[in-house]
Amino acid sequence: MDNPTILFEDNHVIVVIKPRNMLSQSDSTGDNDLLSWLKGYVKEKYDKPGEVYLGLVHRMDRPVGGLLVFARTSKAASRLSEQVKVHELNRQYVCVAEGDTPDRFTLTDYLVKDEETNMVKVIPSYLKAQGKEAILHGRTIARRDGLSLVAIQLETGRAHQIRVQMQNAGHPLWGDNRYGSGKKGEQIALWGMRLTFTHPTTKDQMLFIAPAPAEKPWLTFERELKGLENVWPQIKPAVL
Repeated sequence: MDNPTILFEDNHVIVVIKPRNMLSQSDSTGDNDLLSWLKGYVKEKYDKPGEVYLGLVHRMDRPVGGLLVFARTSKAASRLSEQVKVHELNRQYVCVAEGDTPDRFTLTDYLVKDEETNMVKVIPSYLKAQGKEAILHGRTIARRDGLSLVAIQLETGRAHQIRVQMQNAGHPLWGDNRYGSGKKGEQIALWGMRLTFTHPTTKDQMLFIAPAPAEKPWLTFERELKGLENVWPQIKPAVL
């Protein structure tokens, strides 16, 4: 497992690239997690006595890597959490999906999670009171060799959301051995590539882009991914 990469830090926020297969926060497994790692980093670097405060603003599935922002003060955490709520903190992902995805699409589903198995499934809309609404917007960047490179913007942040909704739409993610046909040794092709938010104190507009891993199947779309690093496509809700 790679080590986390810190892209930006000040007295209010830390922006970091979460390594794939690292927990966002601790769970019952006791495995290493990013939140604890960052607390240790802050404690050592700044010689902080006692418990270090660090606010977890948003999360990412364990096998998925990419950009996350953490708050270093409770005020920053409150302001960033509000940005998440009103969709001013934007998280854009790239994924490699099976099949030919539509040019533009919006997926709206209702999800329910089985806490015992940690599996999420889509339920019929008439049972929506039992689940949580999940909405994402996608734009297909390229298609090649039976695969599609898709840029995705989340409107909601549900557990396993992109993986479950794409699978339900008939386009499971490459390498997903939980919701797709991923094989042993394959790494799910889902990456948190772009993050934008307003700095909680300076009000500066913050933009970060993390290049996707240079490995299979990302290399199939190497040229398009490099283009995304420079000009990210605008993703709007599809006209239904």
